[in-house]
Parts: sequence; C-alpha cells; structure tokens
Amino acid sequence: MLKKVFVSPDPGRSRLRFAARAVLGIGLAVAVCGLAGTSLVGAIIGGLAALLALFTVTDATVRGQAVTTALLPVAGLPVLTAAAALHDLPVARDVTFLAVVGAGVYARRWGPRGHSLGVFAFMTFFIAQFLHATTDRLPEMYAAVLLSVATAAAVRFGLWCYELRRPAPAVPAPPAGTGLARITTRQAVQATAGAGFALVVGQLVSGDRWYWAVGATWWVFVNTTSRGETLVRGFRRVLGTVVGIGLGFLIAVPVAGSPVPTAVLAAACVFGIFYTAAVSYTWMMLCVTLLAELLYGLLGVLSPGLLALRIAETGVGALGAALAVLFVLPVTTHAVTDVWIQRALRCVHACTAEAAARLAGTEGADPAPRVAELEQLLGRVRLSVAPLVHPLSPMYGRRRRARRVLDLLDDCAREIRGLVAVAADPEASHDARLAAACWRVEAAVEALTGGGSVPAHADGPRAAEPALAHLHGLEHALAELAAPLRSPSGSRLAGA
Repeated sequence: MLKKVFVSPDPGRSRLRFAARAVLGIGLAVAVCGLAGTSLVGAIIGGLAALLALFTVTDATVRGQAVTTALLPVAGLPVLTAAAALHDLPVARDVTFLAVVGAGVYARRWGPRGHSLGVFAFMTFFIAQFLHATTDRLPEMYAAVLLSVATAAAVRFGLWCYELRRPAPAVPAPPAGTGLARITTRQAVQATAGAGFALVVGQLVSGDRWYWAVGATWWVFVNTTSRGETLVRGFRRVLGTVVGIGLGFLIAVPVAGSPVPTAVLAAACVFGIFYTAAVSYTWMMLCVTLLAELLYGLLGVLSPGLLALRIAETGVGALGAALAVLFVLPVTTHAVTDVWIQRALRCVHACTAEAAARLAGTEGADPAPRVAELEQLLGRVRLSVAPLVHPLSPMYGRRRRARRVLDLLDDCAREIRGLVAVAADPEASHDARLAAACWRVEAAVEALTGGGSVPAHADGPRAAEPALAHLHGLEHALAELAAPLRSPSGSRLAGA
C-alpha cells in the first residue's frame, strides 16, 4: 500500500500539483471566511465547500470545469435549505435525504458535470447534519459556501490553472452494452436501498451520528460500476477508517482542537486526500477520517467513544452498500472487465502509432493525449479487476492470472511512456525497423482483442536504439498477455 502511493507514476507531477493547489485553495477559502466574520461553523462549511469544489469537478476542459464550479451553489444551497428546515422533522428529513441520494447518483448519467453536482448536493445535506444546521444559521452558511466556492475558483482558474498548459485528458466512455444510463439507473436504485438500510440501522446505533452510515454507503458507490468493485471499495473504506481512527488516538485526540496544530494537521490531511485519491482509496479514507477527527476536535466533541462510534457507523454503511449491490439489480464484474482490457490494448496500439508518426516527422502527430487516455483506461482496468486480485478472493487461479494481466499492462504502459519520451526528442529519427515493429504491435493487439493467434516474440538482445528497445519490450509484453487472457482453466478472467 505504501508503494502504491509513493512509487506510483505521476506524469507531469499532476497529483502533486492537484494536492498542493487544494491546500492553497482551501486555506485561502477558510481565511476569507474568517475575514468575513463567519463563526467556526461557517469556516468549517466554507472549507468543506472549497474542498468539494476542487476535488469533485472533473470536466475535460477548463471551460467546462469553470461552468460546473459556478453551478455548485445552485445544486447545494437548496439542499442546504431543505436540510436546515427539516432539522426537527426526522421523518421528512430522512425521506428527503434518501431522495437526494437517489437523485445524486442518477445525475451521473449526464457525465462529469452531473456527477459533480450530485456529489455536492449530497455532501451539502451531509454537512448540514454534521454541523447540526438550523434555519437561523442559513445566512452565514450561504455566505460561507459562496465565498469559498468563489475563492476556490479564483485559485483553480486564475492563480494556478496548470490545466491550461496541457491537453485535455480523454475521458473513457462506459463500455458498450453497459451504457451510462443503464448503470446509473441501477446504481441510483442500489444506492437508495443501501442508504435506506444504513439510515435505519445507523439510527439504531446512534441517534446523533447516524448520517455517518449513510455517508459511508454513498461514497462506496462513487466511481464504481460492478458489484465486485463496490464490495472491494466498501472493504477499503472500512480499512481506511479503522486505520484513521487508530491514528486519531495518537494525533487528533492529543491535539484536542488546539488551533495552530489542528490547522497544520488539517492541511496535511487535505494534501493526503488529493494526492492519494487517484491511487489508493484506503489511504484517501485514512486522510478523510483523520480530517473529520480534527474538525470534531475544533468543535469540542472529540472523544474515544466518538471514534469507536465512527467505526461502527462506517461498518453499517459498508454493509448497506454490500447488500444493495448483491441483491438489488446487480451489475456483475464480467459485464465490464473484458471490455476495459480490450480498450486499454487498443489504446496501446494508438499510442504506438502516434509516437511512430511523430518520429517520422508527421505534422500534428502528438501521442501525449493518447498516453493520458491510456493511464485513465488502465485505472479503470485496475478498478474493475480489483475484486479478482484482492487478497481475500477465494479464486486463486483467477487471482493469479489477473495479477499477471495487470503486471503486463503496466509493462506496456512503461514502454509506451519511454517511447513517447524518445519521440519528443527533436534529434530522434525514424527508420524502416520502427515501422515494422509498429506493425507487429498492431498485429498483436488485433489478435488479442479479436481472438486470433498472437505472433510469437523472439527473445534476443535488446535493441540499442531507444525507440526500438521500447517497441521490442512492448511486443514482448503483448505476446506474454496471450496466456493469462486465454487460460483454458476455469471461467474467463472477467467472470465473477
């Protein structure tokens, strides 16, 4: 787990920039709220609103990101108003909360913008429970949300808009046959059912902190497609929470809300949330849990009993999500895994072709966007295959093959990155051997994705020319992929 976070590739230092900008943006948002005269509650909701504005908005273009950020208060403030107005009406509050859950998941059918607005709406209702918001606090909360979103936008699109200097990443569309509309409709029903279970059982566990269970159910469903992905994510959420609670006893409890150390530790947690989100859900949840503990310390309610309650409520939420994906309109792992693998392989070929064209001097040839797309596709493959490679998976043979596939796909990505780096060198040249090697890569990909015979790769001394060396390494990895992808024993790799 440590290796995954600190050794994982960070092309262009995008994760580092993402995390550093978040610390700056959220810190400035809290400072602006303080200068505006808001209370501690206002500063907290403002900081969390800025965090969501910087974390959840993922449109492909800067212009799209700016539009979505501007729409966040439109989605969040009505929900905040409803949560505050229903504070003393538990039945109406609970029904409304479940409606927000369902609508928030259903909104994902409209792509990244729908996803962002759905998350912001849900989290606004959640934060209202966290801070026990009532109608008399609404003016201050409105001001804090608006000021913080505006400050976060100023940092993201003005002070530090590093996205302007790089091509927009390609966002992989859902696999054919499991379209976004179909998946989001199923998940909206699943999430509402799971949240209903979490809400009822969570209130039996605690009448004050029941919303933790609903929050745990919600976040387990974010960025997952199949039941296997959701179950693994639930396990990782519980693991991250438990480890975070353990650290809370060592870090948050001794600090006990002291402003300066709490601010420093909170900044570190924010950095950790943003830096680890793309590579480890467990680490991200550890940082989220520790941040929540620090905020409870500021509010003066942090205690060992509260931390133990957090674990119990998280377990209830994860159980609700698990029951929902197992018994309510399940989407099986095999419905998506094979398609993501095939799309990743085709992207390998596209990256190779663009790099070769760049080496040949073709005007306009640029492999960088394809490499960014490949990284996203490999992320989707890892997420989809995660249930098969999990240490607790009982299917040893399939787990071993899945790990082999992931290792070889990582080898392909490494060779592609090396090839693209060579192609970016203006001194690099093209020759007939590169064209032949690219053709062999294309043939191997077509065979792997079409069911044909994969050409054998002859082992031999590695080529001296860097571009050829990377292409030969790529050929070797593709040839090796045939065995784990087509193993005759047991069910197919994606079946689960």
